[in-house]
Amino acid sequence: MEKFVDEKKIERIIRQHADMIYRIAFQNVKSKADAEDIFQDVCLSLITGNAPIDDALHIRNWLIRVTINKCNNFHKSFWNRNSEPLTETLEYFPPEQQELLSEIWKLPKNYRNIIYLYYYEGYKIAEIAELMNLNPNTVSSSLNRARRRLKIILTEGGFNYG
Repeated sequence: MEKFVDEKKIERIIRQHADMIYRIAFQNVKSKADAEDIFQDVCLSLITGNAPIDDALHIRNWLIRVTINKCNNFHKSFWNRNSEPLTETLEYFPPEQQELLSEIWKLPKNYRNIIYLYYYEGYKIAEIAELMNLNPNTVSSSLNRARRRLKIILTEGGFNYG
């Protein structure tokens, strides 16, 4: 039996969350082209999957979870493990964020996601734990470790961000 897809609702959801999906993908894979591919995969999952498109409260969380999962799959892929990454710029982000994001990239991937969701998307620790299927205490300790590492990176690098 064919599934009915509400194209207007899907289009509205994609327009509303496109920047967030792309930013999460880009900060995970560090490549504009790969982030665009992941963005397209997320959109396909939205159209063909069991996304909660009628639930405005859950669709954002669903999109974040799917985007992070697609990024994790990308990192595990044969292609990614056997290719040389291109040097990317951060032109997609505002100039005041570009330097800080390049420093955040020096953190391990799991710390980057937590930092990004906490500071850029405004999620609380409990919400991040639910999104990433982690214990809230794990998210809290990872956030604290990420902050400490980022502070070391920023102070040793000579940057002063306050």
